[in-house]
Amino acid sequence: MGKANILVVEDDIDIQQLVSYNLIKAGFHVTCADSGEEGLQILERETVDLILLDLMLPGRDGMEICTMIRAKNNDTPPPIIMLTAKSEEDDIITGLACGADDYVTKPFSPRVLIARIQTQLRKKQEKSLTKKQSADEEVLTIHAMTIHSGRHEVMVEGRPIHLTTTEFTILKQLAGQPGWVFSRQQIIDHCRGYEYIITPRAVDVQIFGLRKKLGEAGSCIETVRGIGYRMREEK
Repeated sequence: MGKANILVVEDDIDIQQLVSYNLIKAGFHVTCADSGEEGLQILERETVDLILLDLMLPGRDGMEICTMIRAKNNDTPPPIIMLTAKSEEDDIITGLACGADDYVTKPFSPRVLIARIQTQLRKKQEKSLTKKQSADEEVLTIHAMTIHSGRHEVMVEGRPIHLTTTEFTILKQLAGQPGWVFSRQQIIDHCRGYEYIITPRAVDVQIFGLRKKLGEAGSCIETVRGIGYRMREEK
C-alpha cells in the first residue's frame, strides 16, 4: 500500500507549512490548498485519503466546503478533520453536523493531530473491508449456480434463471448451508411474508418448480424423507 494522501486546506501559510512538515515526516503524502475552492478542484483530479479542513477560510468557509464535499455521491468519501481556532461547543457541533469526522482546535500538538489522522484512516480501512466482505457474502456459488442476493439473480453455468421471490428465498436458504437439513416448517418460517401464506404442501410444490427451473443443477436439492430438504454439499 502506498502513502496516504492528505489534503490540507488552510489559508494560513505558517500553519500549512507546519502541518505539511509534520505529516511528511510521519510518512504521509501531502497536497495543500489555500482556499476551499482550490481544495474542491484538487478533489476532482486527485485521490485523497483524508482532508484537514480549516474552518475559517477566505470565500466559502470550512463548514460550507465540508457540506459540499459530503453532498457529492461518493461510495468511499475521505474522512474530514476540521481545524479550528474556535472551541465553542456550538461550533464543534455544527462542524460535526455538516459532515466532519473529527475536529482539532488551534493551537494543537502535531503528535495529537497525527494520532487523530491515523485513527480516521484506520476507521476508513475497516469500513472498506467490511463493505467488501458484505459484497462477497451477497454472492453464493455452488454446483454451477451463482446466487446474487443484492441483484436477486440466479445464474446456472452463466445462464440466467428466473425465479419467484419464494423460490429464490428457498434456494438461498438451502445454498447458504449446504448439507444442512431444513424442515418444511423452517422453510415456511424463513419465507413468511413473501407472496402468500406458504403451507407444508406448498413447500413441496415450490421445490418441484425450483428443481425444474434449475435443470441438472436442481438434482442438488435433495429430499430427506420425513424431515425436509437440503442442498447437497460440493465434493
